[in-house]
Amino acid sequence: MPLKDFLLICLIAAACGLAVTLCGMALLRLTRHRPLSVALGAVSVVTVAAMAAGTVGVAQAMFLSSHDLTVMMVVCGVSAVLAVAVAAVLGRPVVADVRALQQAAHGLGSASSDTAPAYHPPRPSSIAELADLSRELERTSARLTEARARERAVEQSRRELIAWISHDLRTPLAGLRAMAESLEDGVAADPARYHRRMRIEVDRLSGMVDDLFELSRIQAGALQLSLSRVSLYDLVGDAMAGTEVLARSRAVRLRGEVIEPVPVHVDSREMSRALTNLLVNAIRHTPSDGTVAVGVRTGPDGVLLTVTDACGGIPEDDLPRVFDTGWRGSHARTPGPDGGAGLGLAIVRGIVEAHKGSVGVVNISGGCRFEVRLPV
Repeated sequence: MPLKDFLLICLIAAACGLAVTLCGMALLRLTRHRPLSVALGAVSVVTVAAMAAGTVGVAQAMFLSSHDLTVMMVVCGVSAVLAVAVAAVLGRPVVADVRALQQAAHGLGSASSDTAPAYHPPRPSSIAELADLSRELERTSARLTEARARERAVEQSRRELIAWISHDLRTPLAGLRAMAESLEDGVAADPARYHRRMRIEVDRLSGMVDDLFELSRIQAGALQLSLSRVSLYDLVGDAMAGTEVLARSRAVRLRGEVIEPVPVHVDSREMSRALTNLLVNAIRHTPSDGTVAVGVRTGPDGVLLTVTDACGGIPEDDLPRVFDTGWRGSHARTPGPDGGAGLGLAIVRGIVEAHKGSVGVVNISGGCRFEVRLPV
């Protein structure tokens, strides 16, 4: 074929196809926010029409026989109809997959309440991109489910905390008011004893406020750590010395087991508070003439610090809730009038997790063992 004829054929085919394509694009632009089925149908029709227009245009310009031109136009028309039909059939699964994903996404978006129906993932798609999107929706649904569960747990914990704190604040405040009125009216037989008791109640209220402030910082992510290289041996020794008076007042023995001088990078003030809370909790729930033992040793996954008490054990159903905010457990572990507000162990968990560690509790013979794991 001469080059001139070849270039002429290409020019005619391109002109006819381009004209149809521009018309199709203008039509699609006028029909914005169209369904996917309409868009796929329009794309297939415009594509086939552009090809058919180029073929017919070239045939009309080059063929001399009207019979051959008619045959070519019939062939192009039939082929175009078949091509559009095949495109419609092949596009139906894609449209169905997209609609299933749309319904799944709608269900995922409306699943913010507890009464919303459970998320049902769409059927697997044969389109790689749609299959990836479906898997991503499943992962998002799992994350939302976990987030809702955590939100419900936090809300329940918050309600319990408010109830318990209200009770614990009301009791010492009522006592302080009664003692203050007695002193004011001059009916107190021993004012010095009243003053001592008022000081004790004020210290207790101050400790509860400090715990609330510390816990609020932890839960708000505002706990700033000042890390330094310290020895757990020294931290444990300081915590045991600070709780010795409480242990003696309750006739509880403090004992250090195997305590290795392991160096760790921690905030010494915050970690000392966590260790002190663990020891105070163990002493308060250990009966008289009992023993609280502390141990530190290294392991393959870091440093393990243990605090063992003689509380008699924790019910298995309560073990997962030991470190929840405001948890007090069964009657065997319910603190007395000098107990805290159930915030100590929650603060321990927050401080340990802020140090990239973990804390847990297991039952042993006659008591339980709290385990703190810290990275070396």
